[in-house]
Amino acid sequence: MRKEELEPMALPLSKLEPKQLRSFFITHLDHIYAAKKHVLNNLPQLANLAHFTDLRNSILEIKDEISKQIRRMDVIYSLLETSHGDGSHGGWEGLIDNAFAAVQDNFDCAELRDLAIIFHMQNIESLETASFKVLQMAAVRFRSKEINQLLKENYDEANSDRLLLLLIMSKYITG
Repeated sequence: MRKEELEPMALPLSKLEPKQLRSFFITHLDHIYAAKKHVLNNLPQLANLAHFTDLRNSILEIKDEISKQIRRMDVIYSLLETSHGDGSHGGWEGLIDNAFAAVQDNFDCAELRDLAIIFHMQNIESLETASFKVLQMAAVRFRSKEINQLLKENYDEANSDRLLLLLIMSKYITG
């Protein structure tokens, strides 16, 4: 189905009970939270593996931004009077672990290792960007300007990180 073929209609979120939407929102915020924590724990090692100085520096910059994003998510949990879920979110963590394993697979060739880092970091940031956008759209129903603003800031930073990685990729390939 093409975009032009989509039937215009009101969003069905109005049919959801507030508890259902809240549960959906928190569950998916938990996924991003766990993924961000998992990435954060692995970024110092990834930065050490990066050969290209701009890539290494961008990973460290992304690490700082992820710390801010996690703090913002902590505020969102507080505003919703809940806390992040404990436990693993295997799909996200598996994706991240596979990314770090792919970097290790190219350990002997600095250029391929950097390319693998950029490739997988780009995929992770794209997934997080999309997730923040969906949560931002769903959060409109909470009627909380603060939650919306925090999600917007996280989306903007994740998108900025994604674009930074594209810029580094372009520089790396043409450099």
